[in-house]
Amino acid sequence: MAKPKKILKIVVGIIVFFTLPSLLLFGFVYLKYNEDLPTGIKSEQAELLATKMLDALDHEAYKNTSYLEWTFDKRHHYKWNKAKNTCEVYWKAYKINLDLSDTSKSEAFQNKQKIEDPSSQKLIEKAISFFNNDSFWLVAPYKVFDAGTERSIVTLEDGTEALLVTYTSGGTTPGDSYLWHLDASGKPTSFQMWVDILPINGLKASWSDWTIAESGAQLPTFHKFMIFGFEITDLLGRE
Repeated sequence: MAKPKKILKIVVGIIVFFTLPSLLLFGFVYLKYNEDLPTGIKSEQAELLATKMLDALDHEAYKNTSYLEWTFDKRHHYKWNKAKNTCEVYWKAYKINLDLSDTSKSEAFQNKQKIEDPSSQKLIEKAISFFNNDSFWLVAPYKVFDAGTERSIVTLEDGTEALLVTYTSGGTTPGDSYLWHLDASGKPTSFQMWVDILPINGLKASWSDWTIAESGAQLPTFHKFMIFGFEITDLLGRE
């Protein structure tokens, strides 16, 4: 019986060795960064602040952008035809032709061969989830007046105002909230997130590395998130 006990001790020791530092790190980050969702005031002022943000980004140029192409964090590539509401999504050996108006018309391919079996539906659902997340990191500021959104004003400790946007429907995780921090012109510099996918509330990501596409739309090329960062490359936007 001594040998199984010894093996058990070794296994427990290995588990503790690998999990304890992670738990301690999570506890430190949670205590340092976790914030309750602030209470915002819904008002005409909130609508005006949201409009100011769109004006600072030249929303008209984005609306007139019919095609967007980009690579998200070197993992997923997109060819989004905004005008037709379709998108080609690429990762690994897969290509998914998404019909965003009617997903039942979407198609999945592996190594250029169309997938006809039931596994295609899971791949299509995965591509939709990728698109919802990755396109948000590209065009989120332009979505503040989307159907199902609520806008309110939050006064920060330094007396400046931030825009709280809550998505009550749509996307992959309805109910998520984002607090937009803006510069004096109304242009976003960062946002804080209260989202189901993150175990810590109020984490901040930058919105500061902007470029102007061929269509005139202003789009980000990099986001800093805590000690991490992810790039948006191969960016193309045209009318």
